[in-house]
Formats: sequence, structure tokens, C-alpha cells
Amino acid sequence: MTDAVSPPSSLSPLGAVPPPGPECIHLSAAVLPDELARYAIGLANARGGTILVGAGEDDGVQDLHPLMLTHAIFELSGGRLSVNVQSHRQPGGREVLSVFVPRAPYVLSDPGGAVLAWNGQHLVPVSQTEAEPVADVDYTATIPPDASLADLDTAEVGRLRLFAERSGGQRAAPIAGLPDIDFLRELGLLSPSGGALRPNLAAILLAGTPAAIRAHIPQAEVCFYHHQTLDVEFHFREDLVRPIPATLSRLAELIQARNRFTPVQVGLFRIEVWEQDETVYREALLNALTHRDYQSRDAVHVHLYPNRLDILNPGGLPGGITPGNILRHQPKRRNPLLAEVLARLGLIEQAGVGVDKMFGLMLRHGKEPPEFTTYPDAVELSLHSMGFDAEFVRFVARKQEELQTLSLDMLIVLSVLAREGEATRAALARALQLAEDRTPRLLRQMEDIGLIERAGVGRGIAYLLGAEAREALQRANLRQAMQAPVAAPVPAPAAALAERGAPNFWAGGWGKSVPTTALQSQQVPAVSAAAAPHQPIPEQPFPSQPVPSQPAPSTAAPAAQPPHPDLTDLPAAEAAHLHGPSRAEIRAIALALARERGSVCNADLREACGLTQPQAWRVLRGLVQSGHLARTGGGRSAAYQLPRRGE
Repeated sequence: MTDAVSPPSSLSPLGAVPPPGPECIHLSAAVLPDELARYAIGLANARGGTILVGAGEDDGVQDLHPLMLTHAIFELSGGRLSVNVQSHRQPGGREVLSVFVPRAPYVLSDPGGAVLAWNGQHLVPVSQTEAEPVADVDYTATIPPDASLADLDTAEVGRLRLFAERSGGQRAAPIAGLPDIDFLRELGLLSPSGGALRPNLAAILLAGTPAAIRAHIPQAEVCFYHHQTLDVEFHFREDLVRPIPATLSRLAELIQARNRFTPVQVGLFRIEVWEQDETVYREALLNALTHRDYQSRDAVHVHLYPNRLDILNPGGLPGGITPGNILRHQPKRRNPLLAEVLARLGLIEQAGVGVDKMFGLMLRHGKEPPEFTTYPDAVELSLHSMGFDAEFVRFVARKQEELQTLSLDMLIVLSVLAREGEATRAALARALQLAEDRTPRLLRQMEDIGLIERAGVGRGIAYLLGAEAREALQRANLRQAMQAPVAAPVPAPAAALAERGAPNFWAGGWGKSVPTTALQSQQVPAVSAAAAPHQPIPEQPFPSQPVPSQPAPSTAAPAAQPPHPDLTDLPAAEAAHLHGPSRAEIRAIALALARERGSVCNADLREACGLTQPQAWRVLRGLVQSGHLARTGGGRSAAYQLPRRGE
């Protein structure tokens, strides 16, 4: 068992591989899945950490997708351990997989039933006594030995009192009129220690002076950065060392000063869709400040970019919670006293619905849901702000008024289908963070009220938006297409249109127009979606002659059945703009861009074909898996290029 572990001293630097967590295990790429699961479970039973697979000098991972490891560990642990696996390309083309393992909230057993833990060098058996769970100490309830009432700011205590008065809760409102000392004692923020009343760290975090925060808990600092471009260089920075309510108020001022909204008319009412919705980012910031690891010496970092708001929080997600189950997992509080006081004052929900609230509001406004990225000792939340589907906002608002109830699960399904056009039950289950066998009741309910429809039979069944939603979103797409100038239209393949008799669901989704600028000056060879894996695509240079402004009669035959009555007399130019390129054409465009520019990134393909970020990512991932492209870099800096010979 220990033969698979390489001694750290024999390892060379890994370049792009992120630094390991508290514990790091190096395994050979030849390790078996059940053996890998044993080491992951051993780390989870200890403090958590990182497993590097294929990090030896003469090692390297081949034909092993990160999701394969994630699934194998999840299955071999009985569905109780979820890990985050990332791939890193090393100089020379060698690939290393990093497996980030969280600390388990309870003791796990390996596939053979043994209880093991990583002691820093080996996997060792854990006795029943040692395996008993021990409650973590609440760090925010700690009383610094030299703390005193002078560390508290009376103005900040008054701010807490105002929250108590406005909360309306039975537990908070009655204590709002008490004197300061009694008020703080009732909240559990003052306790006798050393013969005097002293504030605990939760009290200093909520009402302490800046000097007290620097003296007792300097890691409570929050660093705000404003970026005028998507580059890492920031235009403005402000470091905040204030109590949590004051910090939240100042962050709201900094964000709102750079925030904009778009009005969306829905009947007699107007909905303001902000680039960053105040309710969403306040909830996100409160979660970060409430549930961060205050024993870590790192600060919270808030980055405002033109297209998103990133919140980087020390400590990661509490044990057992992952981005893949955050909507369903039982809420956990890393700092119980701090969370209880904030909930009692009405600032956060004790029921743990903050994440649900963020998801619901962003989906109602036609945006992508919040994106969580986990690291061994931190978690990053991204709130994407660029672009939204106004017709989707109108449709959801009308349906909410009509049905009186539109659950978060329904919003998730509608959002996925609006972005992707169609989806299988398995794909919807992943988006819902549910087991696939728990989705039929929801989908049947949505079918019964006409929100979605089924297409296909057997294993080929897919779901798409109902007729009313398609009509609403398609009309908006049609209006946008009719108003947009089309200099040199590219005809949609007649055979494909006649065969489908409907818009290309995959390319852009309902309600999203597909720009033709990338197709007006050049033709690209179509790539068959059914091409066999690793089948080479011959290089074909673009023709030098311009694309004719009108399609030839033989290739412009209209579909036998128009997809919508309003499209019956639609000119071929607008129809092409409405439908956009097919999936095969998008694959060809990606290859052409990689050949022409040396590499193509997600943003290049989105701009050329009018796709969303997940759609472009799926196309590029498919081309990597089929061997047509090779990926370099990771995350938002990932690029895709034609593979070199011999790769």
C-alpha cells in the first residue's frame, strides 16, 4: 500500500500545480481506483488535504478524466465523500491530477470496511475510541485574556440595537431597549472572565473598535479591489478593518457606486435588473464574513470586475459541503455564536436559505447561477453580471403571478432549458443537485402545467421549454434578428432545417440571437457531430472569395413546416441569423480559430458564435476528448490549440 507513495524529497517542482494543503500525498498514475479511494478517505478522516496523481519525474496521467476520479471516489466511499479533481499540464506535456479532499464531518470507512486515517506518512488504523467525533471549538466564542469593554465601540453597539429593533423577531426585539451591557450579555457577547465582564471575539467582530480588531483578530480584514478590465491589475483598492455591520455597509457603497441596472417592463410594472443585485451580493458577503475560518490568518478578498463579482473566503466550505451539493446539504455553521447573533438580529437566516436566495434571485433575473470554486483552504464565489435574458425575466414574472408559486427547482429547470435549449433528465438532475430518481415528480408537475415538454422516446428522451415559453422567447429573438443589420448572411443548411423543423436548440438556446459577424467573411468546413473519436479533420483554408449575399436556390429551400407562424414569411437572411450555426459548424469554427490564431479560448468561441460560457466550454471539451484540440492552462486562462504531431 505504501509503495504508491513517493517521498516528498524526490519530487521536482510541479509548475502549474497549486500548492498542497495541510497534508499532501503523492501517488503514481498506476494506482488503482480503490487504493486511491483509501488514501482519500484516510485524508478525510484526518484534516483533509491534497493527493497528487502522476507527479513523479517519469510519471504522468494518460486518458484519465478528472470526473472519472471524482465519480470513483464518490462510489467507493458509499456516496459520502465528494472531492474536487483538477488537471494540470506540465512542461513536456505530462499531466498531473490534483485531488482536493475535504475534512469529513464524520468517520468514513474504506471500501473494505476498515477505518483508516493519514498520520502524515502512512495510513494507520483508527480505534473506535479515536474515531468518536469531537465537537469543534467555536473560535468566535473565545475571550481574549486582555480584552475589555473599552474594545467595544458604543456607536457600533447602537447599530446592533437598530438591527434588533427592526428584526421583528420574538427573541431580538424585546432586548433592544436594554442598557448596552445587558443588551450584549443577552446576545451572548459578554461573559465574566478574570473577575470582570469581557467581550468575546464575536463581540469584537460585531462591535469592536478598529484598534481592537487589529489587536485581537487582525485576520478579520476585508480587501476590496475594483478592476476596470478583466485583467488581474486593479484600479482601486480599499482595506477594511471594521466590525461586520460597518464592513458590509461600506462594501455595499463601493459596489453600488459602480453598479448599473436595466429596466424590464412587465405589464404595468417595471423590474430593475442590476448588474449586481444588492440582495444577492449582501447575502454572499454576509455568508463570507459569518462562515469564514477566523483561525486562518488570511483576509477576505472581494474583486469587482466588469463582468462578475468574486468573493474569496478563507477556510473553504464546511466539512461535507461541496459545490455539487450546496443546495441540498444540511446547513453547517463554522462559527455558531457569531451566526446565532447575526440570525437573532435578523441579518442572516438560521434556516440556511441564503444560498437558495442567491440562486433564486439570479435565475429570476435571467442570469447564470452563483458559481462556487473550492480549494483546500478557501472557497471562491463568483456572481456573473454580464448579460441577461429580458424575455426570460418577463416570462418568469408572468408565470409567478399566474401560478403564485414558482419554486427554486422549477427556476433551475427553466433556466437550464432556456440556456441549453434541451436537456436530458440526468443533466437536469445534476443542475438540481438531486439523484436522478428524485426528479420525475418535479418534471411531471412542470409538464402538467405546461412549463416544459418531453421529446423523444426511451433513453433518447429530452426535455425542452413548453410552447408558451418557446413562443415568448422566440418572438424576442425574431424581433432582435429583424432589427439587426445583416451585411452578408450565411444560409442555414436547408437539409438540417427541414429535418428539424425547429430552431437549433443547442446553439444559443431560446431567446438568444447568434451574431453572424464571425461567419460573414469566411466559410468554415462542417465537422460531423457523429465523427469517430480521434478522427483527424483535414485542414482546409478559407476561400478568398466573399460569401454571396443571397444563398443559392438549391441550398436555401425552406423547412417543410415552419417552426412558428411568425416565421412563415421570414427572409432567409433573418432565418439564418435566428437559427445560428449548428453544433457541427461551431466545432469547425473552433478548429478554424485555433488554426488561424494558434489557440482559441472560451471567450473567442463565445464572441464568434454567440454562445454562453458553459456551451462554449462543452464544445471545446468535446474537441479535446476527441483528440482534435489540446488544452493548455487551467481555469479562466485555459486555451486550446491544435495538437502537435505525436501527441
